Amino acid sequence: MTLALDGGRPVRTDPWPSWPPPLDPAQRALVTAVLESGQWGATQGGTVVADLAAAMAAQSGAPHAVATGNATLGLFAALRGLGVGPGDEVVVPAYTFVASATAVLLAGAVPVAVDVDATDLHISPAAVEAALTARTAAIMPVHLAGSPADMDAICAVAARNGLAVVEDAAQAHGAAYQGRPVGGIGDAGVFSFQSSKAMTAGEGGMIICRNPDVHEAIWSVCNLGRVPGDAWYGHPNLGWNLRLTEIQAALLLPWLDRLDAELDRRAAFCAAVEQSLAGLAVSVVPAPAGTTRDSRHLLMLRLHDPVDREFLLAAMAAEGVPLDGGYRPLSTFPALVAAGARAEPAPTAADAAQAVVWVRQPMLMDEPERAGDVAAALAKVLASPRAHRIEPQVPA
Repeated sequence: MTLALDGGRPVRTDPWPSWPPPLDPAQRALVTAVLESGQWGATQGGTVVADLAAAMAAQSGAPHAVATGNATLGLFAALRGLGVGPGDEVVVPAYTFVASATAVLLAGAVPVAVDVDATDLHISPAAVEAALTARTAAIMPVHLAGSPADMDAICAVAARNGLAVVEDAAQAHGAAYQGRPVGGIGDAGVFSFQSSKAMTAGEGGMIICRNPDVHEAIWSVCNLGRVPGDAWYGHPNLGWNLRLTEIQAALLLPWLDRLDAELDRRAAFCAAVEQSLAGLAVSVVPAPAGTTRDSRHLLMLRLHDPVDREFLLAAMAAEGVPLDGGYRPLSTFPALVAAGARAEPAPTAADAAQAVVWVRQPMLMDEPERAGDVAAALAKVLASPRAHRIEPQVPA
C-alpha cells in the first residue's frame, strides 16, 4: 500500500472536528450581555468572574477559587500564596509541559524534576521521596493528559514531610481520583483555559483551594497585594495583577453545563481507538490506579518497537491523522538548567520522549465510528521499513 507521502491515497481526507467548538447559544448570550454592559474588567462591578470561580470551586469539591490570566500565573500565585519562594525547592515530574517548571522559577524557587511511573507516565511517588531535601517546600503532581496522578501516595509523602501539594490540573477539567474531583485534593489546584484545553477562552486559569487563609493569600497575590475588605490603595502585601476578564469568564461559565457530555464523547472515541489497535505493536498508555474519571485531554499511545519518529509523524500527518510527538524531559532544556533547575535521573521520561505519541483533543471529539482511522493509518505507516530506523536516544 503506497504511503500518502509517496503519492498514495491518504487513510483520511475528511477534516477532524474544530477546536474550540462553535459558540453555543448560552455562551453567545452571556458574552453579548457582558460586552453590552461595558463591565469588561474584573474590577468594574461585573459578577461573571466571581460566578465562574464559585462554580469551579464547587465542581472541584472545594470552597474557594481565584481566577487568573493563565495557568502558569496560577501555579506561580498558588506557590507564593502557600509561602513558597526563594531558597525553596518544588518537585515536579520530568515528563510535563515546561510551564510546570517555569512557574516554580517565577516564584523564585528551584524546580526539581524527577522521573515518572513506567506504566502511566505520571510523577513517581518513590522518585519524589528520593529527591527530597531540607529545602523542599512543595510537590507539584501533574494530572497528565487529563488523568489524575496518584494523589493518595503523593499526599502521603507530603504529609510525612510537611510539604504543600499544588496540583497542576491544566489538562484535567472534570477528572476525578478515588471519586474526588482533581484540583481540590491538594493544598491548591490550577486549571488552564488556554486555547487547546477542554474549556477555553483563548487564555486564562483558575486556582482552587480549601483553606480560607491560603485563599486570601492567593487572592492578594493576584490582586496587587490587596486584602479583601481593606482599603483599595492599601496594598499591604506584595502582589501582581493576574486577573481574568469578564469577557473570558462569559465564554467559560456556560461551558460547565456541557463539559461532562464532552468528556463522555472523548472517552467513547478513546475506547474505540484502543479496541482498534488490537494486533498492532501500539498500546494506549493507561490511567493511574485510582482514576475514576479520565477527562481525556490527550490519548497517549506507546509504540512498542523502535521507530523513526520524524518519519512517523510526517507520514501520519500525510495520511490525514496527525499525531503530536509529546514532551521532552525537562532536563533537555538548557534555559531551565541555566536558571538553576535541578534534574534527577529520569530514564522513564527519556524513554517516553522516544516511544510515546499523542492523539490531540480535537481528534478525540470525533464520532467513535471514525476512531479506526487512527489504527488504520498507524498500521499503514508502521508497515513501511522507513518507520523503523532507530533514532538516537534523548538523554535523561
